[in-house]
Amino acid sequence: MFRKVAPEEVNRKLLHGLVIILPLGIFYVPLLFEFDRNAIAVLVFSLLLISIFFELLRQRSVCFGEWFYATFGSMLRVEEKKHLTGATYVAAATFFCAWMSTINETMAACSCLALTLFILGDAVAALAGKSIGRIRIEKKTLEGAIGCFLLCLVLAYWVFPKLPRFLDAWGGELSLLHAIVIASSVAVLELFPVKLGHLKLNDNLYVPVLVTIIAYTVC
Repeated sequence: MFRKVAPEEVNRKLLHGLVIILPLGIFYVPLLFEFDRNAIAVLVFSLLLISIFFELLRQRSVCFGEWFYATFGSMLRVEEKKHLTGATYVAAATFFCAWMSTINETMAACSCLALTLFILGDAVAALAGKSIGRIRIEKKTLEGAIGCFLLCLVLAYWVFPKLPRFLDAWGGELSLLHAIVIASSVAVLELFPVKLGHLKLNDNLYVPVLVTIIAYTVC
């Protein structure tokens, strides 16, 4: 039986879904407009700095903080009200992926794939977990992880190979085994949080980076 998902959660994930313009831009802008990949990395780093600036501003400025919470407060997690939002962590992950994209075209393809899969897979995991999730694993659900895996598998095996110039940059065939390994990596890393001692890392930051490395290793 389906449970009703709060509109704020749906809006949050729809907003995150729009962020796929970033990995697609990182990959395609240099190809289509002969734009230097280093310049793209600098541009994304500038966006990260802007995001951090607004994070500090909402914490330090009463007026801006009141406006921010009145506008976006319903979409924030409890922990995000006193710490960095998921959007800033995504911006940081996007920068690291953009930076890795400067290594070569294959790494650029892997970065685009990994970041896109995480953004959309994370959204599906959250929505599926809240609507049909029954088997809980800490704060997440097995059903959400399965939904994340299935979407990532479809995107990696059936969608990305059909994107213009993607396989050329990838350097060959994106096999079913490749797709399974990459989709599994996203789902598992999203489900089980990485901890350094008592410090729990934000999955928005490390999952796209680790999956990029995994994709580059297996391609």
